[in-house]
Amino acid sequence: MKKAIAYIRVSTAEQSGDDRFGIEAQKQEIMKYADENGYEIVDVLVDTISGVKENRPQWDRIILDEKVANPPYEAVIVFKSDRVARDIKLYFYFLYKLEMKGIKLISTQENFGEDNALANVYRSLMIFVAEQERANIALRTSKGRAIKATRGGYAGGRPPLGYKVVDNELVIDEDEANIVKTIFAMKADNCSFCFIANALNRNNIRTKSGKEWTMAQVYYVCRNRKFYEGFYKYGSKEWIKGIHQPILTLDK
Repeated sequence: MKKAIAYIRVSTAEQSGDDRFGIEAQKQEIMKYADENGYEIVDVLVDTISGVKENRPQWDRIILDEKVANPPYEAVIVFKSDRVARDIKLYFYFLYKLEMKGIKLISTQENFGEDNALANVYRSLMIFVAEQERANIALRTSKGRAIKATRGGYAGGRPPLGYKVVDNELVIDEDEANIVKTIFAMKADNCSFCFIANALNRNNIRTKSGKEWTMAQVYYVCRNRKFYEGFYKYGSKEWIKGIHQPILTLDK
């Protein structure tokens, strides 16, 4: 029986097993294809990463380990071609690397007709469609965030020190808010950024990520005073009145 590797890729938004592109859904389709086409799956490799990222730990095991010149399998089976990549250049680079190792790349959902001279044309079309879909999703997401920001709402990303995200809105985190108030109180007493950072560290007060404070991190908090006074800014836009509750009193 021919041997094959099952390769599964999910992005962060696709990790749910109920998703039609989730891990279990992809695995079931690959196993079904292998069973119907005489392949034995010798390993199942899963990456959780965007389809435009080049470095993937499990995928690298297949194509980048030069110590395995002749791997003990004949094919890599994926659910769809866009699980390999959503970028045309990246996809064909991966395809070339596999072909150099004598490994077929098989999609359970697309029959490219490997003996057909137009196989790569079909591949290009499918990846082009996936690439455009990714670009459109990114554009819609960006526009949605921008619109929300113009109304003073949280546009996504990691929340600033002093806040947490609840139901897609910024809510004050009382413990962190006290750190913010301490920093601004010390700055009002003309303490330097270095002095404030050292004082926080001496008292075992850590940053949002649990690390020790630096001058730059204290400066970043102080630079965002208007945000802590209840204003919001997205990208290069002007500060506008936000819908989040302020931590600081408006600086007159």
